[in-house]
Amino acid sequence: MPKIDKSNLSKEEWHKIRDARRLEKEKNKLRKEREKRKKIQDNKKENPPKPTPRSITQPYEGEKVREINYKANTAFVIGNGTSRQSINLEELYKFGNIYACNAIYREFDPDYLVAVDVKMINEINRAKYQYKNPNVWTNPNKSFNGMRNLNYFRPSKGWSSGPTALWLASQHNYRDIYILGFDYKGLENGKRLNNIYADTENYKKSHESATFFGNWLRQTTSVVRDNSKKNYYRVIHPDNYIPDELNNYENIKHIFIEDFKKMFNLS
Repeated sequence: MPKIDKSNLSKEEWHKIRDARRLEKEKNKLRKEREKRKKIQDNKKENPPKPTPRSITQPYEGEKVREINYKANTAFVIGNGTSRQSINLEELYKFGNIYACNAIYREFDPDYLVAVDVKMINEINRAKYQYKNPNVWTNPNKSFNGMRNLNYFRPSKGWSSGPTALWLASQHNYRDIYILGFDYKGLENGKRLNNIYADTENYKKSHESATFFGNWLRQTTSVVRDNSKKNYYRVIHPDNYIPDELNNYENIKHIFIEDFKKMFNLS
């Protein structure tokens, strides 16, 4: 604003002009701030920031991760073998934290969801489930570029989803870890697929032969071996397959489903 000669002005006239100039100055300042904010917002719309993937030790920048309450030193790791069908997973919430994998998200919200198959992550992303549950974990993959709110294992585990979920739970502060739905062998002695979600998107047909379980078993055994101070309990039906490899470690036991239900007073 140009300088004003106040020599010909009364004191009252000068105060009015001064106050008007101050008000105009404040209006200009606010207008410039609004224009600056609008410019920043427009730039963000045209050039959205690339997502910063989380790792197991690094939270997603700018996002609030669901706070996990480590209850009673207990965790439940849920596979999708048919042996767990009679267990109401909702009842487990009050006893410990729940780690699960793949299509379980369609009907149940675990504390952590692990999925490493590209097709399954694409399904989860289409459903926008990672916005409902910010603890969705997977391995890095260029196919996931542009997807937000996913957590990445760094380095990549390169394992199947179930054993990876077991490994993740074992990285946290639990004393007892219960493993459900890790059936390994297919139905009818391996002739048919053993999975609750058979015949649905991204899964084989129920009449197809079971997937070879050797890698899953080797990965499970690796977790049990490397965490000798933790107690693992694999929950099974009396006729479920018990691999010899798991009998080599004192920190894993097998318990029947009915006994498991009695332990936690489940319906």
